[in-house]
Amino acid sequence: MNKLKGSLLLLLTTMLWGIAFTAQSSAADKIPSFTFNAARCLLAALFLGLILLCRNRVAALRKKPVNHMPFKKLLLGGILCGVTLFFGMNLQQFGIAAYPPDAASSGRAGFLTATYVVMIPIVQSLTGKKLRLPVILAVIGCIIGMYLLCMSGGFGGIYLGDILELLCAVGFTAYILAVDRCKELDGLSVSCMQFIVCGLMCAIGMLLTEKPELPVLAEAWLPVAYAGIVSSGIGYTLQILGQKEAEPTVASVIMSLESVFAALAGWLILGEVLSPREILGCALVFASVIAAQIPEQKSRS
Repeated sequence: MNKLKGSLLLLLTTMLWGIAFTAQSSAADKIPSFTFNAARCLLAALFLGLILLCRNRVAALRKKPVNHMPFKKLLLGGILCGVTLFFGMNLQQFGIAAYPPDAASSGRAGFLTATYVVMIPIVQSLTGKKLRLPVILAVIGCIIGMYLLCMSGGFGGIYLGDILELLCAVGFTAYILAVDRCKELDGLSVSCMQFIVCGLMCAIGMLLTEKPELPVLAEAWLPVAYAGIVSSGIGYTLQILGQKEAEPTVASVIMSLESVFAALAGWLILGEVLSPREILGCALVFASVIAAQIPEQKSRS
């Protein structure tokens, strides 16, 4: 039951992230990358800080004090997750901004970011982790499905954005493995701490390399608010909680549904048409996610 709960939390995470691609793409046209990510991370930290205060207040009223973790462990976990998130998040945003207008940036970025689904099992195999056959087949099926969904026109050339998105996938590989190291820590506290670390690093980058303009940031309040509160504050926290019950490779397969939900959101909300090739890609990724759960279902029987 715990593994099912973890998978459902990760599934909800990917839904929130899928919609966030639209917010990130629209913000990339108006706001520099470090400025956007500093705003979203610090907003997420503020949001989670308020949730923590409310949780502790309710626990005190019920006379059920929260089991506080040692601050040193939370700090180290927050720094580890925050630094790796900084690289993954900013490389992704810089990559989206670097694409030329006719390059189908959302699809290319979504596909290349999702290549962490291949990188994670490679890293785990190098560290002696034995991968089960259904999981390996799920990884292969997932990457083929992602290609059919995101790259309907093929690559047709390599852009700077492609390179940055591949490096972004490396960053998110490190981040997913970092979250796996923090399973014993309070997920809400670690998430708040990681956004403080990541937000401060983004703010330093912003002050050193960009010229933030408050009126421009205010005009883009909706994508910033969604990316900060929903995608970051809620989404990344659900990821941390979900990964407590799922191994990194299985978690990465589930989270690769991000681009599927992005495509479905475009279909339902914006009226975008999905081609038969893209529908096949969605179906293949969904089948891969189900296949990744098979060994865990068998292990309980």
